Amino acid sequence: MNHPTRGTWLVAAATVIAVAAVAAFAWMQYRRNGEDAGLASGNGRIEAVEIDIAARTAGRVSQMRVNEGDWVKAGQVVAVMDTDALQAQLRQTEAQLRQARSQVAIARSQLQQRRAEQAAMQAVLAQREVERDAARTRLRRSRMLAKEGASSQQEADDDAARLRSAEAAVRAAQAQIVATRAAIATSEAQSAGAESAVDAAQAAVARVRADIDDATLRAPRDGRVQVRIAQPGEVIAAGGRVLEMIDLSDVYMTFFLPTAAAGRVALGEEVRLVLDAAPQYAIPAKVSYVADVAQFTPKTVETAAEREKLMFRVKARIAPVLLERHRLHIKTGLPGMAYVRLDPNQPWPARLARKPLLQ
Repeated sequence: MNHPTRGTWLVAAATVIAVAAVAAFAWMQYRRNGEDAGLASGNGRIEAVEIDIAARTAGRVSQMRVNEGDWVKAGQVVAVMDTDALQAQLRQTEAQLRQARSQVAIARSQLQQRRAEQAAMQAVLAQREVERDAARTRLRRSRMLAKEGASSQQEADDDAARLRSAEAAVRAAQAQIVATRAAIATSEAQSAGAESAVDAAQAAVARVRADIDDATLRAPRDGRVQVRIAQPGEVIAAGGRVLEMIDLSDVYMTFFLPTAAAGRVALGEEVRLVLDAAPQYAIPAKVSYVADVAQFTPKTVETAAEREKLMFRVKARIAPVLLERHRLHIKTGLPGMAYVRLDPNQPWPARLARKPLLQ
């Protein structure tokens, strides 16, 4: 009678263990499939809003005040551009502004002078009119006296000449008033032009100062620096990126669901995110977006089978309060799975109901 050798026993034991492991795995898969009934899932990656901080005008990077991985606050200075050329331009525009203001003062002074001349000419005109009226009255009197023989005709002729001279003086004064009015109009136009030049110079100064202010690059919101794209001393073009940061108050996972599942998912629906790096945790999130246009769409959808190929993009957003509490642990790019209940009244499976760490 042959007795089994030790090697035979080892092979049999290994076979039994393998069969048991396969059976256990199959049971776990069957159990999980049973638990996941009524759930829709899709794979995705943790993402966050990315922000590019760029220079508005071309120039040289003077300082970089943050490093990759640094946490920055809204309004914090992250980089400074060189402003030597802008400072020189500012001095030039300020000088132009002072010159324009001086021109305004000169134009206003000339306008006042023209108005004073007009007032003086109006007084001269009034005087000439009085002299003309007096000469006219004297002429009438001298003509009456000459007619009566009380005075000579020569005296009447002299009075007539004086009247004509007085009338000419009135016309001259009136012409001078017209000339002063034209001069006033010209001075007013020059004054308005000088004031417009001041406005233009002020706008130029404000623009250069805005460029100088923009040379100090600040974080638009709280976040973490991802990449330092430029280094001190580098020259970048207008709109050139200096660094990239992410807003860790807006973190989400994007995944895709088929037509039947996407049609039953509502905005605000609860989601559980399970990351490959930490499968023991279920991170709570909510549906914040469901695409109204399908992805992977055939050009002509005619059959039910083709409609099943349609996939809709869904975004699950993590609550900002939760993110703020654990911001140091957040890492974008981590892959994982998103689970959505197709029936809101259905309880979560035990493995997705627990929410340690991020609760």
